[in-house]
Amino acid sequence: MTRFAPVVSALSAAVERGEIPGAHLLLWHQGESFDWLGGFRDRQAGDPLSADTLFRLASLSKIMTSVVALTYVQEGRIDLSDEVSRYFPALADMKVAIERETISGERAINLVEPERPMLVHDLFRHTSGLTYGQFSDSPVQVAYRAAGMSDHDQSRDDIIAKLATLPLAHHPGTTFAYSMSTDVLGWILEEIEGKSLEDIFHARLFAPLGMEGAAFRPAPDRIGHIAQPQPDPETGEIPVLGSRNFYEAGWLSGGHGLFVTAKDMKRFMAMLEGRGSLGQALILSPAIFDWMTSNHLPPSIRFDPDCDLLGPMAPYPDQGRGFGLGVLVRTARGLASLPGTPGDFSWSGLSGTYAWVDPQRELSCALLMQSPTNRRDFISLLRRLVYGCL
Repeated sequence: MTRFAPVVSALSAAVERGEIPGAHLLLWHQGESFDWLGGFRDRQAGDPLSADTLFRLASLSKIMTSVVALTYVQEGRIDLSDEVSRYFPALADMKVAIERETISGERAINLVEPERPMLVHDLFRHTSGLTYGQFSDSPVQVAYRAAGMSDHDQSRDDIIAKLATLPLAHHPGTTFAYSMSTDVLGWILEEIEGKSLEDIFHARLFAPLGMEGAAFRPAPDRIGHIAQPQPDPETGEIPVLGSRNFYEAGWLSGGHGLFVTAKDMKRFMAMLEGRGSLGQALILSPAIFDWMTSNHLPPSIRFDPDCDLLGPMAPYPDQGRGFGLGVLVRTARGLASLPGTPGDFSWSGLSGTYAWVDPQRELSCALLMQSPTNRRDFISLLRRLVYGCL
């Protein structure tokens, strides 16, 4: 579609200037599709991007995990009001860390009982009280780092056992804090089925949608097709995407562990455009899908200070955004610093991936690249350019 030529020009120029290694852009508008790729799979090696390049989705994996988890909800096998400890009893006795300052000015914590249990609903919308360990030097995040919670050399059961010994950063249900909640959600699916996330996703998402290249652990002959980030122009160092190669991980991450090709992403996005279905493949009913893409944060919700690090993906209500079941949702036409429409939904990944759907405008877009250092700049640029073409 020639109307989106400014978007292509901007991405091409970014590749030429060395700002990004390469990108694959997928656009749909009112029934027409547009597909562009350019640049390098691996700039250092001089290998060009191709149609069968694999991209690390990073946190964009969370949308797929949420969709798969909702298939269990619509079958009556998971209730959002279920306590997480129903599936992992070891997590029943977690305490909440209340931070205080000692006489010497150091940060310390008191442990108190949670005001209510952690629910599956909290896992979907990041109100569980869990956190990640890399955003700040808060006592809880320091404890996460010390416990090696991002270490993929250990097993899922090892991680859960460690998690049970760590404090919650917030009372469940009170605070939006971006976290490993989606990982726990994925582990619940494994617990229900007695199967790996790889097998569950293949049966419930990949096979029905024809996502033939999607995987948590790509086959050995596909490893050389994975897109690589380029050196950071400021430091000269190549960004590390994860603590190790996720395809060799001891545990599978529903929060950040998926690899896909552009074709796979195209099939998934078409399902989102179809409100849960693609052709004869019904993944979610329209009613469940609409529920997923509605705001699930209550008016009383608070926000962890680290939410500022999410930039345009932070679900601040005074910026016209909320959060559904695994997706950021637009709640107002105004307020936000980026253009959009009430009801549009999106998410992104640390690696440089981004996807959004605007049902009112019959628009959807996915950007696949591996450029973590300037990903927010390109999310902002992409939205401004795309809406500027409409």
